[in-house]
Amino acid sequence: MPKETGEKLIASNKKARHEYQILDTFEAGMVLTGSEVKSLRMGRASLVDGYVFIENGEAWLDAAYIPEYLNGSWTNHAPRRKRKLLLHRHEIDKLWQKTREGGMTIVPLKMYFLDGRAKVEVALARGKREYDKRQTLREQQDKREAERAMRQRNRMGE
Repeated sequence: MPKETGEKLIASNKKARHEYQILDTFEAGMVLTGSEVKSLRMGRASLVDGYVFIENGEAWLDAAYIPEYLNGSWTNHAPRRKRKLLLHRHEIDKLWQKTREGGMTIVPLKMYFLDGRAKVEVALARGKREYDKRQTLREQQDKREAERAMRQRNRMGE
């Protein structure tokens, strides 16, 4: 069987980019069971409720949903169990230090396979206020309208 190459997206957390201001991102490996990997290969996962915490010098992903493998037997996994993240010591220390300062949290942004290995991109983030969310949406809408007007103007000139 040929070795898998490249990046294959499994799940992304679009809500996190709306709810939080992303300050820094990290790529982490995950400790998974066989049935979890098989379920992920079918492209089934959700990061919407997921969060990352640091306990005893180890990073953990909790409440991320990986459904049971359909063809699994009694060896199937629990869908919302906490999973250990594989990060370098200095990355864990940096995340722990920043979250201790207050107002910061660690959220998962996307889950993907990179060269056949399951990875999760986690971000150090600060929660947005309601007016920040509205301002971001307004900026995106203004940008879209400007691009639409430019396209329309370019078509008229042809």
